[in-house]
Amino acid sequence: MQPTRRQLMTALSAAGLLAVVPARLASAAAVAEGAARLLANTVDVFAGTAASNARPETAGKLTSLVNTAKAGLTSMDQAGPGELFKGLALGTNDANLNTAYRQLYEIALATRAPGSELLGSTAVQRRVIDGLVWLHERYYGDQAKGYYGNWFNWEIGISQHVTKTLALLAPELAAYRPELTATYIASMDAYLRNGTNGDVNLDSRFHTGANLADITTNRILQGALLGDEARIRKALTDQLTVFVTIDPYHLKHNVTDGHYADGSFIQHGSVAYTGSYGKGLLTRVVQTLKILDGTGFAHGGELVPTVFQWVRDGFAPLIFEGWMMEIVKGRAVSRTATGYTDVAVIVEAAVDLASLAPAAEATALRQYVKYLRTTSKATLDPATFVSPVSVVRYTEILADNSLTPADLGPAARSVAFNAMDKTVHRRPGYAFALARSSARISKYEYMSGENLMPWFQGEGAHHLYLAGQDQTQAYGVDYYTTVSPYGLAGVTAPVEQRRTIPELYGTPYYDNPGHPLHFTPSSESQNAYVYFPRGLADHSGGAVLGTYGAVAMVQSSDVGVRDRELLPEDFVVYENATATKSWFLFDDEIVVLAAGVGGGGGRAGTTTVDARTALAGDALTVTGARRDGSAFTGRGTAELAWLRWANTTRGSAVGYLFLDGGPVRVELEEVTRSRRVVRTSNPDTPATRAVFSATYDHAATDRPAGLAHALLPGASESALRAYAARSPLKVLANSTRLQAVQHTDLDLTCLNSFTDGRHQAAGISVDGPACVLVRRAGRGRTSLAVSDPTTRRGTVSLVLRGRRLRLDEADEGVRVSPVPGGTRVEVDVHQAYGRSFTATLSG
Repeated sequence: MQPTRRQLMTALSAAGLLAVVPARLASAAAVAEGAARLLANTVDVFAGTAASNARPETAGKLTSLVNTAKAGLTSMDQAGPGELFKGLALGTNDANLNTAYRQLYEIALATRAPGSELLGSTAVQRRVIDGLVWLHERYYGDQAKGYYGNWFNWEIGISQHVTKTLALLAPELAAYRPELTATYIASMDAYLRNGTNGDVNLDSRFHTGANLADITTNRILQGALLGDEARIRKALTDQLTVFVTIDPYHLKHNVTDGHYADGSFIQHGSVAYTGSYGKGLLTRVVQTLKILDGTGFAHGGELVPTVFQWVRDGFAPLIFEGWMMEIVKGRAVSRTATGYTDVAVIVEAAVDLASLAPAAEATALRQYVKYLRTTSKATLDPATFVSPVSVVRYTEILADNSLTPADLGPAARSVAFNAMDKTVHRRPGYAFALARSSARISKYEYMSGENLMPWFQGEGAHHLYLAGQDQTQAYGVDYYTTVSPYGLAGVTAPVEQRRTIPELYGTPYYDNPGHPLHFTPSSESQNAYVYFPRGLADHSGGAVLGTYGAVAMVQSSDVGVRDRELLPEDFVVYENATATKSWFLFDDEIVVLAAGVGGGGGRAGTTTVDARTALAGDALTVTGARRDGSAFTGRGTAELAWLRWANTTRGSAVGYLFLDGGPVRVELEEVTRSRRVVRTSNPDTPATRAVFSATYDHAATDRPAGLAHALLPGASESALRAYAARSPLKVLANSTRLQAVQHTDLDLTCLNSFTDGRHQAAGISVDGPACVLVRRAGRGRTSLAVSDPTTRRGTVSLVLRGRRLRLDEADEGVRVSPVPGGTRVEVDVHQAYGRSFTATLSG
């Protein structure tokens, strides 16, 4: 059975938090000793130790580190007026200033790394210190001239680089410029303008999640540099709030950013972000645990089980054969870094977490690291790790023959990340990742010229990852570059041409500070209407029964359409298409039902069954059969019974079974576009892909359509013909009130009800809205799962017609009682936030 609601919501209790930060250290000497240990740990983490750097496996890391420092020194030699480094003009560009500080850090790092030819170079260290002085005097110290551009650079980015540089060079600073550390820390406090009196403000929307972890880690190091125990303790206490599981019904500081009981991670209030900000948070907290080790300022071991839970329940389901899924990357989907690169960051964190974890968790993490290495289709270069010590640990894990590669979860599983409106369904041969949205979770994230055409990424868009494939050839930035934003896999979209934010307004944001909503780059109105708007419908959720799932979503316009009269006249809003959709997730089939489908607003629309990309030179075939039994090959529009796309070069295929709906338009074309179409700062590099799509076209009519089809990953032509002749899939209902499917081979019935009142199919009656799965096994045993996809209901009830059943076991909140002709099951879903309740009955 599932953990109880109380267990889920108290993964780290308040008492546990208090135990992490002990009473004040006994003496000034103890504080000084702890601060010294903290700084020494920091140097070891980032520069490595004599032991780690003497190992042959760190040679590549050291070479990269030294070459980067030398390049920085050469750039300093070639700098022109108003520059510290060549080509980085300063004074108006905050990104350039941030980069200048990063390059100073990289040079300083090489002077503290054992084995580096720059190790201990006083001349180089003093050159870095002089650079710090020069930047402070001209471009940073004057508060009246600073804080232009992106708040992140001033409050987090620059402070990260400066603080680590001060920590690395602390001995030389003490001898050469002893006043500089305090000077810089005072300036960094002053730039923390979203805080309170130069310190963290837990009520600020800027001081949450990954951002809070970054800020507080900076302040822990600053406290060590100053020997200020109070600063360290305050920063630690503030950072501990990111470890607490978010309870959406009892928010602390009104913060929705963080990890949820179902494994979801949210940043920016409403963006599913495990693969970007979540990854950053994981890295930062693991680094912090390492630098605190042995200092006396915290008992970091108390936090390790929580971080392990993040990795097991939050990250691992979203990683398929070493690739981070796109559905949780926000605007980062438009960047050129790959899903394999994302996972390398998580691997380093897992390696280091294993060094801190109890035996059982440590073994599981090491096995997982080995599993990721053996299943990934890209070579992981440990030279990309932050720490040379991590490189050594990683190499030792791979060399340990006693470790059997093992995932942190079963190969067959269905995971409902309902707190962030995402679903992952996995089998050994594939992974299906579904992106939903609602009034709770944003439809997409656009920001700063990144992810320029995101409009439908949360509208039931899916990624179907096939086993054994290099996912860079199927997904990543080139998928979004070459596939039409209106034709993403799974999406129902209106037929219209939208414009990007820079095209609409001439800037990367909408600027209207004089309007009552006060539109500026980081304003709440910018977030709500431009960067990551939410939808208008509550209905988005799903239930899981064992390894099977039922998912439901009502498509809606975003909040800009609702609030049109409140917005400026020149602000552009787009009305969405209409659709009520269900996904039923089995072993070999993913069944999709849609009702009420149309372009909306008198427009035509399209629904894309699937969109797949391959390298232009791959041998691709498209075969199928029309409903009249005749063969279909290649492109065109036809009433299809089934369709199969195959990449014979890569040995991969997907089948499509059409259960109901109109003609399907099949296209296969070579598309070349610049990667800049999705992100303004991407290199102007052309991406070429062979793009396959299968699409329903919906006429501009007031009579919405209904459709039903199934995706069959890896299906052969003979299997598809067999399905067409005798399918175990039975569509029981497909309307905007009820959608239901029965899988006769599995004895599994799935129902999604969307409206109030009673809905019935296959002897199951349910009061809506609800998601329900019922499986009837042998010897009279019945198992079921129920969830509330709106997150707003108190009780969901259903009646199972037939013999009366007794309750064998159930989650807390499930009650069973007899009724004439059957059995009633009532489920208390109050404040469950869409999670599944399961029960087993017999009789």
